[in-house]
Amino acid sequence: MKKFDKKVIIAVAPAARHGDEKAERIGGSEPVVSVMTPEEIASDVIECSKRGASVIHMHVRDEHGHLTDDLTEFRRTLAMIKESCDVIVEGSTGGVSELNAEQRGGVLNVEELELAALNMGSTNLGGAAFVNQPADIEMWASLIVEKGKLPILNCFEPGMVQNAENLLNENVLRDPVIYGVPMGFDGTQPARVANLQGMLNVMPRDATWYYQQHGMQDLSMIAAAVAAGARIVRVGFEDSFLYAPGKMARSNAELVKKAAEVIAAIGYEIATVEEAREIIGLK
Repeated sequence: MKKFDKKVIIAVAPAARHGDEKAERIGGSEPVVSVMTPEEIASDVIECSKRGASVIHMHVRDEHGHLTDDLTEFRRTLAMIKESCDVIVEGSTGGVSELNAEQRGGVLNVEELELAALNMGSTNLGGAAFVNQPADIEMWASLIVEKGKLPILNCFEPGMVQNAENLLNENVLRDPVIYGVPMGFDGTQPARVANLQGMLNVMPRDATWYYQQHGMQDLSMIAAAVAAGARIVRVGFEDSFLYAPGKMARSNAELVKKAAEVIAAIGYEIATVEEAREIIGLK
């Protein structure tokens, strides 16, 4: 058995996307608001780190939850988090918005950022088109290398894996990289084991990969992804408030706790931040 073969990294995406409906009462639980303040996000992330989360996924948002190129609140949130815990920060060049390509890449200037999500193509997300032009993808990829971030190559469907391979073959990107496997977004691949296997069939056999699922109703696919070899799995209010049918988490930390329990129940262990950095090749 290789070192860390049984270690799994938990990522958390704490802030719900703008446009997501506010969580309603389910089974008598208290409602959870969809727009969190920097203080609320920082407090929740600190608790998530205590429960086993090593990675925090964040978009640059304003006080209303809209994507923005103003890094002020983003930096303030990270400063509060870093005062109390060491987590790996993942920023994103993605998200449906009116921002141009240069504005979307602004997050790469944040020094605390260690991971950078890079989408490998365009797709529909609900009623909107999520556009990622090839020239823009190449520009963001070059910036990621220039700024010394580790890229997460998000592939919403099998054809996008070839786009990732092209960037590597052309030396726009270089190893190590992480392949992201997002599922469950309206207009993209449903979160099913057969679809996950289809993605694994086209990815490099030794790829380090990261599973995320929007709109999850339970944690069954988290377990399936871990069993299939995912090194990183994600939970959080950006993806879903639920950890089981009708069971709403009161905090992101509760989602992390439930995911950790599922991972342990199938014989795996939660990676520490130090182990996570070694597993994914961060310096």
